[in-house]
Amino acid sequence: MNVQPFVGNLSGNSVDNSTGNPAGHLDHRASLQKLIRFFESVSLEACQDLSAVYTEDAYFKDPFNELRGIAAINHVFQHMFEQVLDPSFRITSSVLEGDSAFLCWDFLFTMKHFHTHQQCIRGTTHIRFDVDGRVSFHRDYWDVAEELYEKLPLLGSLMRVLKWIARK
Repeated sequence: MNVQPFVGNLSGNSVDNSTGNPAGHLDHRASLQKLIRFFESVSLEACQDLSAVYTEDAYFKDPFNELRGIAAINHVFQHMFEQVLDPSFRITSSVLEGDSAFLCWDFLFTMKHFHTHQQCIRGTTHIRFDVDGRVSFHRDYWDVAEELYEKLPLLGSLMRVLKWIARK
C-alpha cells in the first residue's frame, strides 16, 4: 500500500513552507518512505543487518520489550520470525512532523501453534529519526489483551469472560 504521509505543523511553531517541517528541522520524508518500505517488505533476510534502518544505540519499546541497541532490536525481529509464520506489516497511515513520525499499522501473521488462519494486530508506532535519517527511537503502542491474549485458545476465553464481567 502506498501511503502518503501527512507532513505538517501540529505544534503551532513556524513552518518552512517548502517542506512543511518546523523551521530549522531536517526533511525526513525520504526517511519515512524508506522506513515504510522496510516494514511493508520485512523479511528474515532484511532483518539480518538493521544498520541501514536503526542507529547503533537506538531505543526500542513495545509491550514486551524495552531495550537499546541495534543488536537487541535485531533479536526482537529474529524472535518474531521464530514465533509466527508469514509476518507482515501493512502501514495504513503515517504522520510526519520534524524528526518525529507516527505510523498506524496492521501486523498480519499466522500463529505457529494455535490458529491456522491469519491474525491481525492493529497498532501504532512513534518514531524519531536521527540526523542521518535512521531511526533512533521506536515505541510501539498496541493493546496486548485485545489484540493478542484474546486470540489465544485458553487465555482468550478467560480474557473474554473478564471483559464481559467488567462491562456489567
